[in-house]
Amino acid sequence: MYASREDIGYDFGKDSKIGSKPIKPNPNIDGGWAWVIVFSSFLVHILIMGSQMALGILNMEWLEEFNQSRGLTAWVSSLSMGITLIVGPFIGLFISMCGCRMTAIIGGILNALGWILSAYASNVHYLFLTFGVTAGIGSGMVYLPAVVMVGQYFQKRRALAQGLSTTGTGFGAFLMTALLKYLCTEFGWRNAMFIQGAISLNLCVCGALMRPLSPKELCEKYVVKSDSEENQAKTLSHSTETVKSNGALGEEPEKREEAANEEVLGSVQHPENGGKSGSGRSMYGLRLFKTVSQLSVTVRKGFALWYSSYFGAASLFTNRVFVAFVIWALFAYSSFVIPFIHLPEIVKQYNLSRQDNVFPLTSIIAIVHIFGKVILGIISDLPCISTWNVFLMANFTLVTCILTLPLMQTYVGLAVVCALIGFSSGYFSLMPVVTEDLVGTKHLANAYGIIICANGISALFGPPFAGWIYDITQKYDFSFYIAGLLYMVGIIFLLIQPCIQKKQPREKSTEEAQV
Repeated sequence: MYASREDIGYDFGKDSKIGSKPIKPNPNIDGGWAWVIVFSSFLVHILIMGSQMALGILNMEWLEEFNQSRGLTAWVSSLSMGITLIVGPFIGLFISMCGCRMTAIIGGILNALGWILSAYASNVHYLFLTFGVTAGIGSGMVYLPAVVMVGQYFQKRRALAQGLSTTGTGFGAFLMTALLKYLCTEFGWRNAMFIQGAISLNLCVCGALMRPLSPKELCEKYVVKSDSEENQAKTLSHSTETVKSNGALGEEPEKREEAANEEVLGSVQHPENGGKSGSGRSMYGLRLFKTVSQLSVTVRKGFALWYSSYFGAASLFTNRVFVAFVIWALFAYSSFVIPFIHLPEIVKQYNLSRQDNVFPLTSIIAIVHIFGKVILGIISDLPCISTWNVFLMANFTLVTCILTLPLMQTYVGLAVVCALIGFSSGYFSLMPVVTEDLVGTKHLANAYGIIICANGISALFGPPFAGWIYDITQKYDFSFYIAGLLYMVGIIFLLIQPCIQKKQPREKSTEEAQV
């Protein structure tokens, strides 16, 4: 493994002393309103990710109602989960232009609308559009801001804060499984989805709590030194330095453009202040022009940041470790999603429904998942522990459990494996921390958007693939084996790239010594 975080060849925000130094602490960083942000993110994870983890209940109802194949029906859940994550890069554009608060509020309305419209579904294809696409896009518009805001408000205790907020997934999976099961039994699945849509409107409240940090507060989190002598002393890898430099590439043009717009707005304000004798219509026109000008500046700056992150010279994809991270994400998430969607069917096949009704296996995963996120977050925040190593160990444990699960055919055996899956999947709380360490706080929204987009592709094709394999073999065993092997390929990419990054600076220094 790796002795320290620096060994994998990139700059870690909280440990690196090169190019930045902490200054007078802000009460809202690592405290104060930061904990309100954690609570808001916690509720978002309950209402979005928790609900999606409980879709196995609705999946069984849809199978009975519409009489379609397991593979086709599983696409409804997969579309919802997948689109929630796939839209991440585009939600990054919304965040750059509108901010996290406005993006989350709009997403909450869209998510609730998707649930409510799905209550009137006449076939599976109708659910593809209403639940899969509409509710999925709405979920994505709330989920990404919830993660990004926690990263902005915390510096010293990032892993713990992300761990606490993302435990909402575990709580939500446990609560929503019980709630949806009760609602479907008492009122039918259609009314259950209508009620869930009304509950989802609380996402708008969560979004309203996401108060943005002022530029001054962001500067107080880190002060970046622009001294050329210190820049020459940096020992970062080439790929990471390119991504970090992205913030400086468009700074001067942005400042010049902002100054020009200020002059225009100033000229608008002069007549506004001194033109009391003017007509009300001209005053209204001036105010409208001022508002449109400010909005156009905001949109252009947001789009410029988003575009440069993905397609500019300082693209995030020039960071090889980040690219390896994206490849890993393409295979990883389906291994976690498949058990949630298909475990109820597996339990029914093994005639374990009586035990599962007492304590569902999905609830075991959800409950232990809560402890896994908190414990792994606390461990990762210890000064002597590498977050990267904890992340890798949790991945190895999870892929082992996925490959072992088909061998268990008793309730006790399945319960033990599900508990290990729940604990090891707690590494999800470390994903934003590792991403921020790779690219920095400024690019966290865009970078994490790419990561969850890759996760979304994995979630989109994983459950339908498992259902398709079942339709062919009448077993779920091969689905877990193939998913586990693909997951292992992703982990191998994570192991290879840091080693390459580590060797490159040494090779360069050897060449310079020879010259």
